[in-house]
Amino acid sequence: MISTQMQSNPKPAAITTVARSDIRNIAIIAHVDHGKTTLVDGMLRQTKVFRDNQTVIERIMDSNDLERERGITILAKNTSVEYRGVTINIVDTPGHADFGGEVERIMHMVDGVLLLVDAVEGPMPQTRFVLRQALERGLPAIVVVNKIDRPAARPDFVVNATFDLFIDLGASDAQAEFPVVYTRALEQRAGFQPDELAPSLEPLFDTILDYLPPPQVDPAGPTQLLVATIEYSNYVGKIAVGRLQSGSIRTGQQIVRIDPHGAMETSKVTQVYVFRNLQRVALDSVDAGNIVAVAGIEAVGIGDTLADPADPRPLPPITVEEPTVRMTFAVNDSPFVGREGQYLTSRQVRARLFSELERNVALRVDETERANEFIVSGRGELHLAILIETMRREGYEFSVSRPEVIFKENDEGLMEPIEQVFVEVAQEYLGSVQEMLGRRRAIMQNIHYGEDGTVYGTYLAPTRGLLGFRQPFLTSTRGTGIFHTLFHGYAAYTGDIEIQQNGKLVALETGAVSSYALTNLQQRGDFIVKPGDAVYAGQVVGKHIREEELVINVCKAKQLTNFREKPSGLNEMLNVSRESTLDDAIQFLDNDDLLEVTPVSLRIRKKTLNHDQRTRTRRAQKG
Repeated sequence: MISTQMQSNPKPAAITTVARSDIRNIAIIAHVDHGKTTLVDGMLRQTKVFRDNQTVIERIMDSNDLERERGITILAKNTSVEYRGVTINIVDTPGHADFGGEVERIMHMVDGVLLLVDAVEGPMPQTRFVLRQALERGLPAIVVVNKIDRPAARPDFVVNATFDLFIDLGASDAQAEFPVVYTRALEQRAGFQPDELAPSLEPLFDTILDYLPPPQVDPAGPTQLLVATIEYSNYVGKIAVGRLQSGSIRTGQQIVRIDPHGAMETSKVTQVYVFRNLQRVALDSVDAGNIVAVAGIEAVGIGDTLADPADPRPLPPITVEEPTVRMTFAVNDSPFVGREGQYLTSRQVRARLFSELERNVALRVDETERANEFIVSGRGELHLAILIETMRREGYEFSVSRPEVIFKENDEGLMEPIEQVFVEVAQEYLGSVQEMLGRRRAIMQNIHYGEDGTVYGTYLAPTRGLLGFRQPFLTSTRGTGIFHTLFHGYAAYTGDIEIQQNGKLVALETGAVSSYALTNLQQRGDFIVKPGDAVYAGQVVGKHIREEELVINVCKAKQLTNFREKPSGLNEMLNVSRESTLDDAIQFLDNDDLLEVTPVSLRIRKKTLNHDQRTRTRRAQKG
């Protein structure tokens, strides 16, 4: 393998491009739960991807277990269908802003987008995010109003609101003249009028062919492919995915990998694939314009260019927005270390985190002075939570700290990330929500009232004020409130935020939790452990009703004697402990807490397990 530094090349000859009319490369973008993946299911079924007698699960493209459990798309995925002799390459993209890195790089592979909006909700906050990515690249869009059969559907309002969104995001005149298709994705029907749907999705397919442009390619030029995605195979190793911009690429070809810094490295292509239906299909050669997968370049990364060694022309590298939130990942050092995990050494955790960088372009991993600690930065709490959950399911055992925002320094002073917060609450809960947001330094931008009494508010709030906001928000709205956040940008530090928080209930000793102890202590607060759970000294076992920390003995057992008490007539009633998900546990963390993550358990603990040492540290800080 030859590694060199790229030298200045002579000015390349003028490029002549032609339209390849037998291909369309499109991405499907939308807010979470507006029906992207369901629509792809329908498109696959109607183009006879499956046999008539084949059993097909719903949401075929959400192949990841976490995607199915959470009902969201996390990873962008490729497929294709054949319609009237045209290959339509489809990329299903995430709708959540925390996975915006997936959306940003996918836009380099496509020539147009389908924008799905719900027929009742209309364009939502994260619709704005994904649409902005497409419009900035000059891509045309088809607006698909989905779920048109919902009883409260309001298609005219939704189309007008979508047009306003296009204008707000700076769409060109051509982009704002978008065609509209109405669909019922679950029934696989589409039409050009809300009340006149065809029995199939043909109107949608026809609109794709008529409106979205074919790729412009240089078939006679040198090989050029910008790597947008990395996949893995147990048989051929790392696979680079991107759109072939010019020339052709074939199995056995010598190829030059050009990284974003200009360094070049020569490799050999071992296999070339295209996406057909739900599979990668191996071909001997692929021509420009197609979305292609290439195996054999082990050092390849997202943003690299694969080029012809005789005429290496780099393409502009992929850039994504910087992370705004970070957490410390560390080796687990609790008394229960090694009981439940398979991979728990610093070498194993480090290797796993750095391997994630090869396919997760919005993630950053930095080493610290301590060999067993790493700073992991991402686009939001959910972005990092998905990584944590993925690692624990793979058998890793480690600990993580409370999320914190990433500050920046410039000529104006200290800058912090700001989020745009979109809130939907019943009018009766508006006062308490406004009070909570006010304490978190949020500033109201807009507010309006719906006909059903729902209040829609838009705020600008510092990201650090929104860490841990979800649980109190749901509590104050009795679980009926909805809020979404969207990264707005960096602004001057808004000041200290003081939020009254409950203290923690901390275990005094190591042992098994007893129902006798919990019954006598339940007036102290809410517990997150239940009888029979194993706990250790310094582990957080619940939330105190007061602000200060309280150390309690949850392992205390009832003394057994031969003396029988007179029946009191009172039944010992034990409150049900609160089951914590990973998201809940992360939001429950304080600055002096750690979350112990294993394939089996989630345990919240103090960084310093010894109670006397914690007390001395607090006194020293006050003094």
